[in-house]
Amino acid sequence: MRHGFRTPGATIRSIVPRVLGTGLLMACLTTETAPMPRPTVRSSDPPSATRAERVASIQAALRAAELDGWLLADFRGRNVLALRVLRRETEQMGTRRWFYWIPAQGEPVRICHAIEPRCLDGYPGTLRLYAGWRQLHEALREALRGARRVAMEYSPNNDIPYVSLVDAGTVELVRSFGVEVVSSADLVQRFEAVWTDEQRAMHMEAARKLLRIKDRAFGYIRQALLRGRPITEYDVQQYIWRLYRQEGLVADHPPIVAVNQNASNPHYAPTKTEHAPIRMGDLILIDLWAKLNRPGAVYADTTWMAYAGKEVPSKYAEIFQIVYEAQSAAYDLIAQRFRAGQPVYGWEADEAARNVIRQKGYEAYFIHRTGHSIGQEVHGNGANLDNLETRDGRQLLPGTGFSIEPGIYLPEFGVRSEMNVYLDPEKGPVVTTAPRQTAIIPLLSWRPAATP
Repeated sequence: MRHGFRTPGATIRSIVPRVLGTGLLMACLTTETAPMPRPTVRSSDPPSATRAERVASIQAALRAAELDGWLLADFRGRNVLALRVLRRETEQMGTRRWFYWIPAQGEPVRICHAIEPRCLDGYPGTLRLYAGWRQLHEALREALRGARRVAMEYSPNNDIPYVSLVDAGTVELVRSFGVEVVSSADLVQRFEAVWTDEQRAMHMEAARKLLRIKDRAFGYIRQALLRGRPITEYDVQQYIWRLYRQEGLVADHPPIVAVNQNASNPHYAPTKTEHAPIRMGDLILIDLWAKLNRPGAVYADTTWMAYAGKEVPSKYAEIFQIVYEAQSAAYDLIAQRFRAGQPVYGWEADEAARNVIRQKGYEAYFIHRTGHSIGQEVHGNGANLDNLETRDGRQLLPGTGFSIEPGIYLPEFGVRSEMNVYLDPEKGPVVTTAPRQTAIIPLLSWRPAATP
């Protein structure tokens, strides 16, 4: 799939929760306390968990990480991770800043503007209302009194931009209170990127549908070639797009269909006005990602390659074999570490794949990370397999999903193979887009399992 953000504004608008209400409280109402349950330690909470139970789990994680607390902050839905962590899904967006301080020990604090006092209704903790900026600063100073190390959606040097959502000015303000701000990246992964059982099932269903659609798309190309009917990248893209709707799938963008040198650009996508024909002798890349059209669904994402002929030329087959071996190296490292009871970090899995391509002399042509977290957005908020674009030091957590998709992009053609992996807490890594592609499909001697 594409290795960058896709229209982030549209994505954010699709997931930003709204504020519960805007009724005014009396000026004298400045505190309100809700009960806290006994904390329990878990990787994440089921959707049925109450807000108090979720906060208790966060507090247990903070103590385990030796952090004094987690300061969640948002302004107009910009910090989508804070909204996700709190599972805030309401109807009306707020227009003022709010903060939710979750200490490792003790009572949380909700800081809301006086004209939006209910923005954190239902969450445990004392309510502090502010009207002016001086009151806001004082409320924050008081809430953070005694705290030394506080997690926020911040990433040093912007290494992990998916997490770096709190603006620099807010970080500066918190630091002015004598507080060290550290990244919440690992906490976010634990409480936002771990799939529920229902999400895993929805991912598996989406993966099965994508693989069927992939076969139908290659069959569609094959029939056109055999009948001598003109066909283009855009035709195939739109054919797949229609199949998404038929299968109850949705995606943020149409799929990638690219031939020959177009496949050398990982971000290439055909359009109605700019696309290439698909002819005999072409190398074809199809990258498709989608999720079920249901609340909370997570994506599946896979890339396959075919050749418009009876026998795949050796120059294509050899490059694909290197990519396949690189993909296997990353998977094998993850599996070995799991069996040994040892952690594996995103950068290590990337290096395992990259070393294979490096040793074959193609390192300069592997221009993106090995894989990305998968969640409710196709680029999720867990650890990425990356030691190129960033050095992702997050651990690949049980219960999370990610892609493994190395590629080699030569000037005349590009090759990528992509599979999805779920890190099962009991079984270890499981390929969810099985079967894996082990060789480029020769379309004219291939017998598709599904027909268009």
